Amino acid sequence: MDIQENRMISYDVVEAAIKEGLVKTYKKIINFPEAIVRADIDDKGNIRLYQSRTVIEGEVEDPDLEYSLEEARELKADAQIGDVLDEEIDIDSFGRSSVTQVKNIMLQKIKEASKQMVYDEYIDKVDDLVYGTVETVEDKFALIDLGKTLALMPKSEQIPGEKYYDGQRLRVVIKNVTKDSKGAQVVVSRSSEMLVKRLFESSVTEIYDGTVEIKAIAREANERTKMAVYSNNVNVDPIGACIGPRGARVLSVIDEITQQGNPASHENIDIFEWNPNYVEFVKNVLKPASVLAVLPEKDDDKLLIVVEDNQLSLAIGKKGINARLAVRLLNRKIDIKTQSEVEAEGIDWYNEMLAFQAKEEAIRKQKALEELKAKEEEKARLQAEKEAEEAARREAEKAEETPVAEEAPVAEETPVEQPAVEVEPVKEEPVVEEAVKEEKKEEVVEEAPVEEVKEVTKRRKPKLEKASDYVSKYEELADAKKSSQQKTSSKRKKTTKEDEEAAELRKKLEELKKQQYEIKPEYSEEELEEFNNEEDDHWYDEDVDYDDYDDFYD
Repeated sequence: MDIQENRMISYDVVEAAIKEGLVKTYKKIINFPEAIVRADIDDKGNIRLYQSRTVIEGEVEDPDLEYSLEEARELKADAQIGDVLDEEIDIDSFGRSSVTQVKNIMLQKIKEASKQMVYDEYIDKVDDLVYGTVETVEDKFALIDLGKTLALMPKSEQIPGEKYYDGQRLRVVIKNVTKDSKGAQVVVSRSSEMLVKRLFESSVTEIYDGTVEIKAIAREANERTKMAVYSNNVNVDPIGACIGPRGARVLSVIDEITQQGNPASHENIDIFEWNPNYVEFVKNVLKPASVLAVLPEKDDDKLLIVVEDNQLSLAIGKKGINARLAVRLLNRKIDIKTQSEVEAEGIDWYNEMLAFQAKEEAIRKQKALEELKAKEEEKARLQAEKEAEEAARREAEKAEETPVAEEAPVAEETPVEQPAVEVEPVKEEPVVEEAVKEEKKEEVVEEAPVEEVKEVTKRRKPKLEKASDYVSKYEELADAKKSSQQKTSSKRKKTTKEDEEAAELRKKLEELKKQQYEIKPEYSEEELEEFNNEEDDHWYDEDVDYDDYDDFYD
């Protein structure tokens, strides 16, 4: 557990290292590398070592790999030929040299695992900004604790003039991660231009979300930094976004790279706009100097820059810093000359500059067209793949739905037709009865005097009003909730095939009702005579005295 905590590696790695150390040491003791040996560690931490041998028939030729049947049955009574038996080895019998060898093998494996773990942890974090604590400060380097490993910051990667002390908290950039025989080594830097770039990305939201891009950056630590920015949105000023209100954003970056024990230093940061036109970009790089022309030299990797006679020192900069930064930004060598020097050599710098500018513009347009064509081809390829997948999906769905579609009509039509046939004859009689009832009601209403009806309504109206005077709050809420549910349910209700069929049935019934109201029974004269000649049959018995039953019910 101590090794696991100190080295920050998993328990499985430690367990595998111990097993491998024991196995290799025992093979060396018996001087037989081909022996089959295994080590086991239980949950309580007990270590056991076993050597496996195969039971053979006949004479044993290799005792480290084979058992005779007699020897095997001494260990296991029911041993058979071909069985593999494990013999436990006494680890306590190991000598001092063997124990030391186990320890060395185990430590070697643990170091390799730790080295691999550190390498895997930081290899994907190159050029990332991280926090570290100063562990040790030497003349030529400083060790920075990153949490899982100690990183090296050489003198060349330190900002000139900065003073570091133990326990100091720093923001550094991971510059390189290597893996060699000594272990995984992480190199960090504070003088790299990536430090300034990462600081701007963390403090400028437009850079973080991709609206503003840092196209190129070059830095001389504790002297000057030049940074070319470009805006993907025409409404956003890239230079103003990096400077911030009253220079707050750029000042926060300057404070971070100059405050560490060197308050007298003040690193300047020049921010200029990146231009796709190469000649204009070169002119922006050499600012604040005014450039007249940019000409190509015989060597393609070299440029001739023409400036006015009084601009030469400004273009070169203090101690040549402006020219050095321009070389890093352009990734080309430059030669700066004055206008008078170029004219003395007989160079038509103006026309040559126009020709060079036209050539660079043609190259830029060609590259842009190629990139656009590649994007369109990629887009077309993705669209074709998407359409193919969609077509395959539709065919699969169609194949799955085909058997269902054949059976579906039979299942739906059969139950619909049967009730339609049964409903019509069943509801003929109730409809006629209802019609007769309604005719009787109409007759009653016609015979009743109008005045009596008015009186009845006058007597009943006060009773209804009195009965409905008091309505509880619960009834109001219940009625309101019921009405709202009915409204929502009516809105959400969707017509289905069954609803349409039911509507058609109701329509047919309404038509039948109308037809049945108009139907009148027609009898022949002979049938009417039979009806008139029939004797009146009473349903009651005249001989029974029903008054006795009245006494009983009373």
